Amino acid sequence: MLEDTICMLLAGGQGSRLYPLTSDRAKPSVPFGGKFRIIDFTLSNCLHSGIRRVLILTQYKSHSLQKHLRDAWSIFSPELGEYITALPPQMRTGDSWYSGTADAIYQNNFLLERSDAKHVLILSGDHIYRMDYAAMMQRHLELGADLTVACMQVPLNEAHAFGIMTIDDSDRIVAFEEKPSNCKAMPNDPKHALASMGIYIFNREVLAEQLSLDNADGASANDFGHDILPKMIKSHRVASYHFGSSTGRVSQDRYWRDVGTIDSYYTANMDLLLPQPPLNLYQDSWPIRTYQGQHPPARVVTTDDQATSKIRNSILGSGSMVFGASIKESILSANVKVENGAQLESSILFDNVQVGAGAKLRKCIVDKHVVIPAGMEIGYNQALDEQRFTVSSNGVVVVPKGYQSNTS
Repeated sequence: MLEDTICMLLAGGQGSRLYPLTSDRAKPSVPFGGKFRIIDFTLSNCLHSGIRRVLILTQYKSHSLQKHLRDAWSIFSPELGEYITALPPQMRTGDSWYSGTADAIYQNNFLLERSDAKHVLILSGDHIYRMDYAAMMQRHLELGADLTVACMQVPLNEAHAFGIMTIDDSDRIVAFEEKPSNCKAMPNDPKHALASMGIYIFNREVLAEQLSLDNADGASANDFGHDILPKMIKSHRVASYHFGSSTGRVSQDRYWRDVGTIDSYYTANMDLLLPQPPLNLYQDSWPIRTYQGQHPPARVVTTDDQATSKIRNSILGSGSMVFGASIKESILSANVKVENGAQLESSILFDNVQVGAGAKLRKCIVDKHVVIPAGMEIGYNQALDEQRFTVSSNGVVVVPKGYQSNTS
């Protein structure tokens, strides 16, 4: 069923709302959960769903992403027609970079035409979720659809950030509006709306036809949600697939997060620290694959002249060392070093961060290769933090990559 499917994975977004985490990397390559990159979740879904041909459309500051793809995802055999391939803009159809989601696919339609694929799975590389795409494909075929859109319920007060659809009793989409200012609730559920997840299965010939029409429309924004979907529901069979409605082979935690802002990214990370995390990373049959460096095990060290380390509801990455420190509800990535008397609370530390003795961090995200001096406090004085760092609307302090204070 999926042997005749090719995947186009959109991974070129600038991710400006995640700045400064995206100052030196594309949004899909931002670290997550002390071990992964954001794109690992979508690619793991492809792997476990049986998708063996994946084209990753890159654009913005793609070096970090391409390096990660090389190190973590060089797993398929080209001799068997399998691949995960990064595809930078080539300007084959004009002199511009990708100008929208539909335009990104259109500029690479020649690769779809060369393939023997009957179906095209279009995904985004910047969401956190687990999903069996094979179950969605089965539903696409059962409904005889030209296009199937994955959807989920969202609270009505959040619906303005999504493409909102209306469906009939046969799951056919009869209306669609991208990010409406006045959202319609679902029938019999006044508190929720039905939102697109940005996951599409097209019949390939239909997709090629619609991309050509969209490209010829000078007024188009070249976007699936704004342009192609609203037009197709009038002329084609466009179906919905309800996220989590079919068990497939993945446990149905029904967790999906757009981590497009500092606050949403921070919250999704903190979700992993709950006693019963809403996202199940521990299903043996559906692991999230990533690159794993050759690091020693994490270690907690306490000597006679140090306070006893206290660690509560936290993740310690490989190679991390904690010396008589207090760590509460925090995520430490690989090779993090926390010195005697330091206090970490509700914070996320990326690879190779050093926290000096007696330093205190609260509600922080600390990017790679940062040295926090002994005794320094971050997250306790918002006015001071705003002078030195980026502070989100919910008070999350982001310490940028490579930061080293001039003070000691």
